[in-house]
Amino acid sequence: MKSVLSAKHFHDEEAAYAFVEARLWPNGPVCPHCGGVERISKMEGKSTRIGTYKCYQCRKPFTVKVGTIFEASHVPMRHWLQAIFLMTSSKKGISSNQLHRTLGCTLKTAWFISHRIREAMREGGLLPPMGSNGKVVEADETFIGRLEGQKKGKAAWAHKNVVLTLVERGGSARSFHIDGVMHADIAPILRANLAREAQLMTDKAAGYKIVGREFASHDAVDHSKDEYARYEGEKVISTNTVEGYYSVFKRGMKGVYQHCKEKHLHRYLSEFDFRYSNRVALGVDDVARADKALRGVVGKRLTYRTTN
Repeated sequence: MKSVLSAKHFHDEEAAYAFVEARLWPNGPVCPHCGGVERISKMEGKSTRIGTYKCYQCRKPFTVKVGTIFEASHVPMRHWLQAIFLMTSSKKGISSNQLHRTLGCTLKTAWFISHRIREAMREGGLLPPMGSNGKVVEADETFIGRLEGQKKGKAAWAHKNVVLTLVERGGSARSFHIDGVMHADIAPILRANLAREAQLMTDKAAGYKIVGREFASHDAVDHSKDEYARYEGEKVISTNTVEGYYSVFKRGMKGVYQHCKEKHLHRYLSEFDFRYSNRVALGVDDVARADKALRGVVGKRLTYRTTN
């Protein structure tokens, strides 16, 4: 039996840099200052930092950290890799307090690390529409936390953050922090993320009624009548898949993270979306999931203190 965490890049700094370089520079070093790939050499010497290169086109030194979430960080690269693996392999997440104890760093550093890894998990650029080729997409909302400065109101969710999640059956998940549950809040997100041939499945919430007509089909279950699934031939109408996503999300947010400020919620959503969309059922194991998160570190540097 061999532990995944016994791999050399988790314990040796040079091996850690080599591991990251192999994934971010598959064709060799690339200068982050001028974009050059020629006339680059590795700097040697006892006083030279591990992993330092020099570009003789722009005459500037650099490491693989430049332009990534690792930039300007004094955290050893091997500890970054350990944290990435722990966060991507823990189904319900791992708290900053736990990272602080496991890595032997300060709580402030653990918080710094975890938020930047969440940023690496965030999908960037244009994403393909969900529900292509007539696949089923389930949509639902949930409510979590408390809006800053908002007192508890008459409505059960008036003081809470609203989250909308789209889950393609047998596929990925996308979650959004939205302002409310009305048509104006929900419709733009569905239009931007779903293919027109998608089969949309929701509950009876009024926000889906009009926009649902724009897709190949729209079916709804009525939770107020204790209806959670029904069958029309081979078609299963339910929102149980997205409810299953929320069961993991809420256990993580309440049991592991416990509290989340509104301005950071989108990163926590990215974290849970990432793990769900790269799960074992889709052929992605813990090692492959950590590798994918590592490839997402480029161009996502956070330059403000997330504790503010």
